[in-house]
Amino acid sequence: MLNKWTEKKGKKLRYGYTTGSCAAAVAKAAVISLITQDKTAEVSIETPYGWVLQLEVHGSDVNKDEASCYVIKDSGDDPDITNGIHIYGKAQWIDAGIKIKAGQGIGVVTKKGLSVPIGEPAINPVPMEMIKKEVRAVLPKDKGVVITLWVPEGEAIAKKTFNPRLGIQGGISIIGTTGIVEPMSQEALKDSLRLEMKILKEQGCKAIIFTPGNYGVNYLKDQKVCLDSMVKISNFVGDCLDDAVALAFEKILIVGHCGKLTKLAAGVFQTHSQYGDGRLETIAAYGALAGISKDEIERILCANTTDEAIEILGKNRFFVFEKIAERAKHNCQLRTQGKINIEVIIFSNVYGFLGQSRGGANLLATFTHEKN
Repeated sequence: MLNKWTEKKGKKLRYGYTTGSCAAAVAKAAVISLITQDKTAEVSIETPYGWVLQLEVHGSDVNKDEASCYVIKDSGDDPDITNGIHIYGKAQWIDAGIKIKAGQGIGVVTKKGLSVPIGEPAINPVPMEMIKKEVRAVLPKDKGVVITLWVPEGEAIAKKTFNPRLGIQGGISIIGTTGIVEPMSQEALKDSLRLEMKILKEQGCKAIIFTPGNYGVNYLKDQKVCLDSMVKISNFVGDCLDDAVALAFEKILIVGHCGKLTKLAAGVFQTHSQYGDGRLETIAAYGALAGISKDEIERILCANTTDEAIEILGKNRFFVFEKIAERAKHNCQLRTQGKINIEVIIFSNVYGFLGQSRGGANLLATFTHEKN
C-alpha cells in the first residue's frame, strides 16, 4: 500500500499506483527470484512521477528454469475499475536481451491509431519502458530473459471499459504515464483547479494556458513554453472557462490533443467520453468543406481514432484543423460571453502540430522562453 496522501475539498485521499507500475514490479521481482533461486517478498521500482514504490510480492514460485509471482493493484482512493486485480509475471532465461510477452487478460490491439501497433499486446510505451528499465537494473549482463505478463481477471474487467470499442480485444491495457494514480473526485478536482487559477490571478497573471493533460504539457515543453501560468484542466473545459470569467482573466490559450479539442468545435465542454463526442463527425464535416471524397468522409466516420481520421485527410489536415481550431475558439468565446480573448492550438502525438486559431501563434509567443 502506498502511504502518500493529498487533501481535496477538506478530505484526505490516498494515492495509488498504475497497472504499469504493477507490471514493472512483478517483472523485476520474477527476475530477482530467477537469479537468486529464492522467493521474493518485496520489490522497489522507480516511477516517472519521481516516487520510489516498495510493493509487496505474492505467490512467488521459483525453479532453475523460471520464476513467477504477482502483485495486487492498489488504486488508493481513486474509483478505478482495476483496483485489487492481480497482475502476474513470469521470468524465463533466454540467450540474450529482454523480451516482453502478454498472456491471458491483457488485450491485443486490433485497430490502428493507438500508441501500440496492431497485433501487439496493449502495453503502452511508458509502462513498457518501465518494465525494461527495472528488469535491466537487476539482469546480469551475460543473461537474457523473457517476461510473460498476465491478468486472470483482465478479460472480464475489460468488457466494462472502452477497450473493445477502441480495438483492444481480450483484456485490459497496461497503462500509466506517471506510474502513480492520483485520487480525485470531480467536485474536488474542480475546486482544486479553481483554487489554482485564483492563486495565479492573485500573483498578477492576466493570461493563462489551459491544457487537458500530460500530452499537452509535453507539447508545451517541446515549444519551450514557460509553464508557470499553465493549468492542467483535465476534462473540465467549460467549468474552467466559467471560473476564468469569474476571476477576470483577459486571455486564455487552450492547447491540446486533437482527440480532446475537436470536441470543443462540436460544442462539447466536458470532454470525457461519457458526456459526448462528435469528433469524427466534426472532422468529416470540415473534410467535406476541404473537398475530400464521399468515400473518404465515410472512412473518417468509421475510423477508430482521430489519428486514423487524420491519416485519411492527408494533406487536407491543416485546412481542416485550422477550421476546427477557429470553431473551438468561437464556441469558447460564446461560453465566456466574449469577455476573454481565447486562442486554440491543436496537435497530435503522431502528426505533431495540426492547426491553430488566427491569433494562436502570437499568444503562444507571449508564454515562450528560451532554454538556458
